[in-house]
Amino acid sequence: MLLAGDIGGTKTTLAVYAPDAGPRAPLVRGTFASAEYAGLAALAGEFLRRHALPIERACFGIAGPVLAGRARFTNLPWDDVTEAGLVAALGVPAVRILNDLEAIAWGVPALGPADLHVLNAGQIIAGGAMAIVAPGTGLGEAFLAWDGARYRAHPTEGGHTDFAPTTPRQAELAAYLMQRLGHVSYERVCSGLGLPNIYAFLRDVAGVPEPAWLAARLAGAADPTPIIVGAALDGTAELCRAVLDEFVAILGAEAGNLALKVLATGGVYLGGGIPPRILPALEAGGFMRAFTHKGRMSALVARMPVSVILYPEAALLGAAAYGLNYPQITQITQI
Repeated sequence: MLLAGDIGGTKTTLAVYAPDAGPRAPLVRGTFASAEYAGLAALAGEFLRRHALPIERACFGIAGPVLAGRARFTNLPWDDVTEAGLVAALGVPAVRILNDLEAIAWGVPALGPADLHVLNAGQIIAGGAMAIVAPGTGLGEAFLAWDGARYRAHPTEGGHTDFAPTTPRQAELAAYLMQRLGHVSYERVCSGLGLPNIYAFLRDVAGVPEPAWLAARLAGAADPTPIIVGAALDGTAELCRAVLDEFVAILGAEAGNLALKVLATGGVYLGGGIPPRILPALEAGGFMRAFTHKGRMSALVARMPVSVILYPEAALLGAAAYGLNYPQITQITQI
């Protein structure tokens, strides 16, 4: 049996799978508030104690860089974890750690039409690379490449690359944030962490008026992002609508950047928690205009299929698919 997990900055989902049931049919599952635990070993250990099942291997998708079997958590105050350390702490014979976007990528081939919302039908080229861009708490990116027999997923830390403005207003946004942050990555403007940065810029520099009721709601909110997105979608605040429009344009431009870098003729997939919640904004036109605004390469990217992943637990699906199908998970990195 396989223990699979999606370890996020806000929540962690764990599940147990049997090989004959496949990655869409967990035997047991549970969701936990990540910050309530001291680390992954403590959280997973509690889950295993609740469910006394004979676990033979484990595979975790983790929000952070994974190098040589060691993972660092980007948006959690947890210590680094290693595959060998988790083997010892959990008593599971074999453990594999994946970057969370790599996990989503492993799950993409298991998605069906009902799991996707198509933004651009395009033309899929068999064996073409696939790109995944996922704005959630942070911004994750990954890709899949065909090796002649099957797709293999590859992680990146592309969300932390330099933000490249494509309009005069975005150039002002970059300058505004550079003064405050020093380095401005795409994650700073294209994620749940980034939406409040765009909001502050449009209010303080661009002069878009902030309604008093909105300021009051945001002042008492632990997380301003759902309020900003909600007010943008229901049309109650022009400032929030402007924030979401800018966010969508930046997301489109960066998705197009990754599509060009990996030549994603097999499709571009938008994952993470934000895209399924803002489908009307993604369909309004700004996303695809920015996605295809690539000069001499515009016609090329316009032919690439683009879809939003609707499957709510794509990273967990991918971790399960990898763990159930790849025997090399038994090769433990000793660190």
